[in-house]
Amino acid sequence: MTGATTGERLQKVLAQAGFGSRREIEDWIRQGWVTVNGHPAVLGTRVKPGDKVRVGGRTLRVQQAREVRVLLYHKPAGRIVSRHDPEGRPSVFDHLPPLHGARWVPVGRLDYNTEGLLVFTTSGELANRLMHPRYAVEREYAVRVRGALSEEAKRRLLAGVRLEDGVARVESLEDAGGSGTNVWYRITLREGRYREVRRLIAAVGHEVSRLIRIRFGPLVLPPKLGRGRCLELTPDEVKALLEEVGLGALAQSAGRAEGLSSNRRSPATVKPSNRQRFVGRGDKGGGVRRPAGRRHNRSGCD
Repeated sequence: MTGATTGERLQKVLAQAGFGSRREIEDWIRQGWVTVNGHPAVLGTRVKPGDKVRVGGRTLRVQQAREVRVLLYHKPAGRIVSRHDPEGRPSVFDHLPPLHGARWVPVGRLDYNTEGLLVFTTSGELANRLMHPRYAVEREYAVRVRGALSEEAKRRLLAGVRLEDGVARVESLEDAGGSGTNVWYRITLREGRYREVRRLIAAVGHEVSRLIRIRFGPLVLPPKLGRGRCLELTPDEVKALLEEVGLGALAQSAGRAEGLSSNRRSPATVKPSNRQRFVGRGDKGGGVRRPAGRRHNRSGCD
């Protein structure tokens, strides 16, 4: 079998290319859905540059490890996080910068009416590390609620509320301004279930009137990044991110293969130590301090 003793494990290469998680890909291999150079793959198959991998009807030509790229996108309401929609609604993928020999992998999703930080990467392994429940990466939201939450409602949210798919709870809940029918809170979760924030608030008798994700792990929505616009992290920032989430080896291998350089400039500087706390400035959302002199790079976003 091609690459039996050299190269990278097949499931790792496919995961990094954004085909799915390693566990999913291992299941596909067992079911005979994956071939390498025309031969059925087996668990343990390794591939090297030049090998041709087919997964169902999709083909991947294995290449040298590429530089990992990370894009911060300010999703507006009214766009779906899917490449295909039977209803024909606008998709966030219609507004991302084009790639050659790679694809943008979304790190989690935001529903149609939710705004805020959406992270994309060319590394399926990084996406999986940020999304997988075992790593419990924090997601932080600015939430506008119809009517103030009572102390009892807050206590229930922090203690855990039973939803149709199990008990869910918020890690932290802080007042963030407003009064009357439009009260803002900052809520942090450690999982990404479908419409979880909205369902939690509904479970304590209230309704979310606006929802903005302002942070995903160490990545924060820059305050001046307009809706529908995107920023790409510099190679040094990507390297720091990979090391922080325990994927430092991925940064090193990509750097060796592609000559990773710290000279490339990017308009985004997003570091955990720079994070400001959301203070409930109406509809403005939260943010992160940015150094002076850098401008936003629209990078193909509208």
